[in-house]
Amino acid sequence: MSAAIGSSSTSTSSTSLAAATAAGGSLVTSTGIGSGLDINSIVTSLTTAEGASQNNQLASQKSSLTAQVSAFGTFSSALATLQAALIPLQTKVNLAGRTATIGDLTIATASATTAAIPAQYSLTVQNLATAASLSSAANPTLGTGTLTIAVGGKSSAISIDTSNNTLSGIADAINSAADNPGVTATILTTKDGSRLVLSGAATGAANAITVSQSGGDGGLASLVYDPKATTNTLTQTQAPLDANFALNGFAATSAGNQVTGAISGVTLNLIKATPVTTPATPPTTVTVGNDTKGAQTSIGTFVTALNGLVTSIESLTSYDPSTKIAGVLQGNATLQSFQTQLQKIVGQVVSGNTSAVNSLASLGITANTDGSFATDSTKLGNALTGSVTSVAAVLAGTGGIATQLNTLINAYTKPGGLLGTINQGLQTGLKENASQQTALNARLSTYSATITAQYNAMDTAVALLKQTQTFLTAQFNAGSSSSSSSTSTNTGLGSGSLKTG
Repeated sequence: MSAAIGSSSTSTSSTSLAAATAAGGSLVTSTGIGSGLDINSIVTSLTTAEGASQNNQLASQKSSLTAQVSAFGTFSSALATLQAALIPLQTKVNLAGRTATIGDLTIATASATTAAIPAQYSLTVQNLATAASLSSAANPTLGTGTLTIAVGGKSSAISIDTSNNTLSGIADAINSAADNPGVTATILTTKDGSRLVLSGAATGAANAITVSQSGGDGGLASLVYDPKATTNTLTQTQAPLDANFALNGFAATSAGNQVTGAISGVTLNLIKATPVTTPATPPTTVTVGNDTKGAQTSIGTFVTALNGLVTSIESLTSYDPSTKIAGVLQGNATLQSFQTQLQKIVGQVVSGNTSAVNSLASLGITANTDGSFATDSTKLGNALTGSVTSVAAVLAGTGGIATQLNTLINAYTKPGGLLGTINQGLQTGLKENASQQTALNARLSTYSATITAQYNAMDTAVALLKQTQTFLTAQFNAGSSSSSSSTSTNTGLGSGSLKTG
């Protein structure tokens, strides 16, 4: 009996333990259940520690590269601003400008190029240049045929038939002619009827309008005009005239009211004739002078841009001993080299210039103690008034300061230039940094998965051990109870057999 019970207990224990071992994987459904450890936190901490050094190194490298890209971008922007300000200073034509003013702006206006020579002239306008204008009789008799319209050596033959032999039809045919010689046709309607009006586009005596007709039924004879004929069916309402005017009392003419050849480098725009009065209206004045205002504005813009560049370089290369914070490009050889060349150019006396105006300082542009530049507007104004040409010689032309600065900047900013090469190197560094970060992340992901699997295996093993312990404890407790019960029964039976009758 006792043997049977022991055999049964052993069999049950073995079966239960085998089942627990076989089911071990399914018994752990969340990391740490078997061991009671926070496996996720442990794995995260270990993974972080594993990659900390390289992550910090890569982050620091990325931050440095990004800061340099931004810093060189700031430097490039300041260079571009200065280069734009140099454009009007590099050519003497742009810098040594001229102005032309008219005393009476109701008579004319004027403009001047650098070819103009500063001087003053008197101007009297006898008459403006006009374009020819012809008009038909009211409600003229019309027919068919060909109208030939000629202006200044150009002509157009316009066919008129029964489909368009009306005033509006003829006007449309003239206006739409591909070889129209410069005549506009309109209809003028008044209380006595409608008239065809032909207006020339070009002014001047050489641009008279001639209209002849041929073929058809002869009805177009009502629209004929020949400036040389004494009898015409069209009436000239405005004659084509050249402008007549006088400069310094000398007579001059122009086919148009925009006069370009009378004064060298000056364009006159005639607006109206000088009034005829008693006593006679005095001539108005044409004054040609130096455009010092435009030059002063351009130079002021240049100095502002130059100071912007100086400030940018100072900020990028500075060091604050109190905070121990350095500029991103402190000690950078590229900026140091540029700064040296910049100072050399702006501080030079232009070679070959024997004028007293031969440097920026002579123009009133001087360096401050902080490296920036200040402008003495009075000195600059005097230099410009004295000789714009001398000022232009300092800044413009092959050896001019503006030209030299532009050449220097181009060496840095042109495609394939120094800044482009530097930026390319920085971008390559950022790409390599990103690749290294990706590779590190992949390695850490593998590392995390590996130790997670190891901790989970340990957790599963601990869970199985606990289950085995629980099972064995239960079996032990069950066996102890069975032995106790058996001993108690045997003692009872023995007692009973000792009883005597």
